[in-house]
Amino acid sequence: MEAMMSAREISVKKYVVRLSGEERAQLEALIRKGKGPAQRLLKARILLKADVSEAGEGWSDGRIIEALETGPSMVYRVRKRLVEEGFDAVLSRKQRATPAVARIFDGEKEAKLIALACSKPPKGRARWTLRLLESKVVELNIVDRASDSTIGRVLKKTRSSLIAVSNG
Repeated sequence: MEAMMSAREISVKKYVVRLSGEERAQLEALIRKGKGPAQRLLKARILLKADVSEAGEGWSDGRIIEALETGPSMVYRVRKRLVEEGFDAVLSRKQRATPAVARIFDGEKEAKLIALACSKPPKGRARWTLRLLESKVVELNIVDRASDSTIGRVLKKTRSSLIAVSNG
């Protein structure tokens, strides 16, 4: 009865997992090593359990979800990605088309900030502070807005060259 039930569940699946021997071997090796991101290992296990090829287990989504303690959307997305984008795409992370947050300082603006930080500080000041730089970059229309922490990060990235310039 169990075999008949899983066969019927498979037949209605839109995204059927059918792995080649080479793909199975690659997934098994990945799991055996146990190294790599947890998400990648989980995806490998899902694929092996869902595989309906001769060597595969052909488990139902319900059984996979229970056994691997994951959610239905994860199993669905793994199946879908395999069918639509291919084997390698499932195991790799999708790169974002655009960064989560756009950079405030591109190369040119960063150079202007560094030049400003290396310049003579305002009258009555011994050195530039992050807050002074924050207001000055906006005043000079280098950027529309910037926090002192953003300016600190940009300058920290180039700290070694700033030390060489200021001490040189």
